[in-house]
Amino acid sequence: MPDIVVTDVIASSVVKVIEGGNDDFAGVITSIGDSRPVAVVLQDPQTRRVLGGTMGLSSAGLLFLDAFFLPMELRGRGLGKTILRKFEEEGRRRGCQSAFLHTINFPGFYARNGWKDCGRTPCDPPGTFRVFMTKNLEACP
Repeated sequence: MPDIVVTDVIASSVVKVIEGGNDDFAGVITSIGDSRPVAVVLQDPQTRRVLGGTMGLSSAGLLFLDAFFLPMELRGRGLGKTILRKFEEEGRRRGCQSAFLHTINFPGFYARNGWKDCGRTPCDPPGTFRVFMTKNLEACP
């Protein structure tokens, strides 16, 4: 019998087996095995140091936004909107028809950019919610 291990350290070999297996299985179900990572990175023009951005993946016609970060000192300049738009454009270029994300901190930012609340679930601390959002990428941005 194989061992079952719980860990908070996820090696690339673990990601390869689990995501690869899921991609293979999804390919059998959908006839599409096209899961690909995508990132839109904000970097310092001189040092090329990464300052923030967004990352996720596209798969079977869906664009998943997994993480978005913009430092406080760079907010309020339209950079977040531009990064999000470029992320969505790449999803469209890949043939994605819709996008999905979940957030605790900034549902208003996404809503102002055309994302719709499609569900909420309570999380800690009490009174806080994880907000699930989606966006139709087929419509004009």
